[in-house]
Amino acid sequence: THIQGSPFICIVSISLIIMKPVHVKKDWSDHALWWEKKKTWLLKTHWTLDKYGIQADARLLFTPQHKLLRLQLPNMKHMKVKVNFSDRVFKAVSDICKTFNIRHPEEASLLRKPRDPKKKKKKLEEAEEAALELEGPLPGLYSKTMTPTYDSRDGSPLSPTTAWFGDSPLSEGNPSILAVSQPISSPDILAKLYKSQSLLDKAKINQGWLDSSRSLMEQDVKENEVLLLRFKYHSFFDLNPKYDAIRVNQLYEQAKWAILLEEIECTEEEMMMFAALQYHINKLSIMSSGNHMNNSEKEVDEVDAALSDLEITLEGGKTSNTLGDITSIPELADYVKVFKPKKLTLKGYKQYWCTFKDITISCYKSKEEAHGTPSLQMNLRGCEVTPDVNISSQKFNIKLLIPVADGMNEIWLRCDAEKPYAHWMAACRLASKGKTMADSSYNLEVQNILSFLKMQHMNPDPQFIAEPAVTNDINSECLVSPRYLKKYKNKQISARILEAHQNVAQMSLIEAKMRFIQAWQSLPEFGITHFLGGKRDELIGITYNRLIRMDASTGDAIKTWRFANMKQWNVNWEIKMVTVEFADEPSLAFICAEVDCKVVHEFIGGYIFLSTRAKDQNESLDEEMFYKLTSGWV
Repeated sequence: THIQGSPFICIVSISLIIMKPVHVKKDWSDHALWWEKKKTWLLKTHWTLDKYGIQADARLLFTPQHKLLRLQLPNMKHMKVKVNFSDRVFKAVSDICKTFNIRHPEEASLLRKPRDPKKKKKKLEEAEEAALELEGPLPGLYSKTMTPTYDSRDGSPLSPTTAWFGDSPLSEGNPSILAVSQPISSPDILAKLYKSQSLLDKAKINQGWLDSSRSLMEQDVKENEVLLLRFKYHSFFDLNPKYDAIRVNQLYEQAKWAILLEEIECTEEEMMMFAALQYHINKLSIMSSGNHMNNSEKEVDEVDAALSDLEITLEGGKTSNTLGDITSIPELADYVKVFKPKKLTLKGYKQYWCTFKDITISCYKSKEEAHGTPSLQMNLRGCEVTPDVNISSQKFNIKLLIPVADGMNEIWLRCDAEKPYAHWMAACRLASKGKTMADSSYNLEVQNILSFLKMQHMNPDPQFIAEPAVTNDINSECLVSPRYLKKYKNKQISARILEAHQNVAQMSLIEAKMRFIQAWQSLPEFGITHFLGGKRDELIGITYNRLIRMDASTGDAIKTWRFANMKQWNVNWEIKMVTVEFADEPSLAFICAEVDCKVVHEFIGGYIFLSTRAKDQNESLDEEMFYKLTSGWV
């Protein structure tokens, strides 16, 4: 429709002119004008054409603001959801999460599906996606009243499912789509999705994160396009099974697929532990739908008590009964083997009497010399701490990368057994954040490390005999990453999974999922988002509390900078350079190669924003603060 009029006519008048010739009764309230050339929504209806800068030859599209979007959830299932294409992505994701009853939507965002240049059969791919698709949108399920809405053992809704889902496909016919894990039905699904990825490949995927400060239409997202809904920021706040069954399940699913597709590295023992947890969760998920209403409230309370410490760990909170003795700072003292790698050296570990006081490790040649000058002393503030553990060979190593003026010094510690390893590892992790063993989280960290190691034990019970039928039911091809299927026979993998399963067999369904998430968080690479740096052989890694310059081929940290020491960061949009200034060390500057520097800027600002959350806040989000920290130009 060609419209003639004064440049001083307002937008609302143009909308009325467009609607007037249409004699069919229709609700036009969702329609708005979209200026294609400038990629702008004309939402300020009182503004004139002249104020917007619109000329006579401008092409405006009168279109609905809410359009269908095909979302791939972390569990790899697809749903059609109506989303406001004129809202900023941050607001759109918040509305999507309310629809799905996922609290803390600020942790999630939308990612463009990576394109595989080798695939040309688009019709085949679309057919596969349609087969997995679930219809939506859902009516609002979100509850701000903080009334328990889920059974804390298996994640099932406490109220009748029809009251939750109405006539949608998530009704009584299929109430477990979002809150209950569905086992991978065929190893072919895993084989199609799996491909070996280098760190550079992982960095390229992160180019696809949408800009949270702009709308979907502004970023050329089309109606019915497939976008991935993922937990973008690996800082999970106030994770509580009573209110977060869907959130816990989707986090579990994102972790599960990351491990199966080797998006994150883990050892062979850890892979078998994750497989055992998956097997246990799959079994309980099938059983839970019919049994969860038959248990008494007393049993639920017992499970709640058992989960309390785990919830605190996952949310990064503090307990009220673990303050300990605040009058003195605990210390560690023991014989520990120390190795300081040097070029062209063949020397191995050397045993020292080591003391750990505050955030400093001091090494002496013997216990008797502990009051003298140490042979080696290390301040661990800002260091990188990486485990190197193999339970079967009784290897308990801690790799430390300690910041110095020109990079990082590498030091290895070796403990003789699990218990001392857990204490030294926990102390190192706290010291890297500038915290001592007097911190209330120290004992909890020790217990988490010990439980993580315990789940990896392979101690088959002599009385336990796996029947062939049971072994076949394991479906081991769907529980481990494809490269293990090349290394071992299915029977060997099944036997190892059954051995590991004994360590987790007594867990409830929701506890097993929480343990899986906790174990995922314990992996050395967890929470590092990679980006291509200015140099070809370097990457920039961003986590919830630090920036890391990394070697692109090995993934080793070259240098680390903590957000706690950061004064400010700036972006030069023209040359795509990010500069970060710190209180007591040189600035960090890097070029954002092959990625919009807005994505990198948003990760830094986003993690700063998440660090300001507190439990006593209400459920509402300070959107304006998020935009101030992440938009850059607003």
